[in-house]
Amino acid sequence: MIKALFLDIDGTLVSFATHQVPASTIEALAQARARGVRIFIATGRATLLINNLGELQRRGLIDGYVTVNGSYCTIGQQVVYKGAMPPEDVRAMLDFCTTRQCPCIVVGEHDLCVCNHRPIVDELFHDFLKVDYLPRRTVEEALQMGDIFQLTPFINVEQEHEIMSRLPGCESGRWYPAFTDVTARGNNKQKGIDEIIRPLGLSLEETMAFGDGGNDIPMLRHAGIGVAMGNAQDDVKASADYVTASVDEDGIRKALQHFAVI
Repeated sequence: MIKALFLDIDGTLVSFATHQVPASTIEALAQARARGVRIFIATGRATLLINNLGELQRRGLIDGYVTVNGSYCTIGQQVVYKGAMPPEDVRAMLDFCTTRQCPCIVVGEHDLCVCNHRPIVDELFHDFLKVDYLPRRTVEEALQMGDIFQLTPFINVEQEHEIMSRLPGCESGRWYPAFTDVTARGNNKQKGIDEIIRPLGLSLEETMAFGDGGNDIPMLRHAGIGVAMGNAQDDVKASADYVTASVDEDGIRKALQHFAVI
């Protein structure tokens, strides 16, 4: 019996076309929660960048969050896990980006910023993802935030392979071609599921995860049931137990009905 859902945001809960959660998804999740199923967000976004779940939040349908790809997890108002990146790896990545004039988003516990700003940051995060908070700071100013939980460098795959070989304490998950998310090694959405269900006394067999991007693959493989959206990348679909319809075609509702969660 499924007792907890873990849902990615962009391309899963929220449509890239409308930038909203479909009404069918909201009602399906409300039905699931009325049946006692807990609902958790599992996203690469930092808490400060979660600005598109309005109706779910207003109706109190969300029980907790796995943010920055599993590096910072909460149940209600309680922080149940946080895993910062090694400081030397943070510095190495920021130096790498600065040398190559690549932008990099830096996420601390209570704030975030972008270093080496370039227009592509606004094109993707402001115009495409509708993010409205991304202050620009120098590398030294960014490091003053204290512990860093995620870096999002705008680098290509070749550059990613080059720098990640120098960051032994980190791992990378790419869900969009223009950038990748880098966290401390072991911190991903799979880890986030474990950190959430442990204090709740739930088993993996009682979990279902939904996703569409490369950073969702670990949790889709790990959860009791992994569901890929119809709009997911092929490698994501191959990693899932079930492929549903796209976010714009009521995919979440259809999957919950298929598995008799609602």
